[in-house]
Amino acid sequence: MKDAIVIIPTYNEIENIEAIIKAVFSQNKEFHILVVDDNSPDLTALKVKELQKDFQDKLFLLQRKTKTGLGSAYIDAFKWCLEKEYEYIFEMDADFSHNPEDLIKLYNACHLEKADVAIGSRYIQGVNVVNWPMSRILLSYFASKYVRFITRMKIEDTTAGFVCYNRKVLEAINLDKIEFIGYAFQIEMKFKAYLKKFNIVEVPVIFTDRKKGKSKMSGSIISEAIFGVIKMKIKSFFN
Repeated sequence: MKDAIVIIPTYNEIENIEAIIKAVFSQNKEFHILVVDDNSPDLTALKVKELQKDFQDKLFLLQRKTKTGLGSAYIDAFKWCLEKEYEYIFEMDADFSHNPEDLIKLYNACHLEKADVAIGSRYIQGVNVVNWPMSRILLSYFASKYVRFITRMKIEDTTAGFVCYNRKVLEAINLDKIEFIGYAFQIEMKFKAYLKKFNIVEVPVIFTDRKKGKSKMSGSIISEAIFGVIKMKIKSFFN
């Protein structure tokens, strides 16, 4: 069984990808990396291939033909990591909004403290977000409150995308039945883990908005999260 791997989904992240890969590999603990690229026009995948020469057997690339959403990228990556027998599987953004130095905190929460899911939480100790406009902070904060109210999950940061899963969680969830493809995917994964009564913990982190590249947030992604949560909760009564 292999230890820990960090999944980094990318679409036009050429400005960040080399720096984030080197930052992850510079940590005191060894993490492997799987970059999942959705055929980025800016040739992000090509840069990853160049870096693989320097990080053999630690840096991997999963290239997809089209941009079909964050959720489907992670599902493909989860299946790859399970097949390769990794024990701890991480989600992390490429744009440094998630600090690579916090990876060890999430790892320790699962490996040493025996959590099944560790969430890098922006809201477990106040509001720890840097460089976001107030409107986006309020949208994110109250979205998490809304999800918590509808689903009854005891999680403060329900939309967080910085997560460590023990492989048994991903094995227990039917990944082919995950419906959401945008940021609501993060909510659905937590909800499925919650329904199966896995031990979910939140680890406080500071989220810093990207300095390079373009955000992938859109109105359709937000509406999917708002209306999809109600549908998800209703369906849970019948499953």
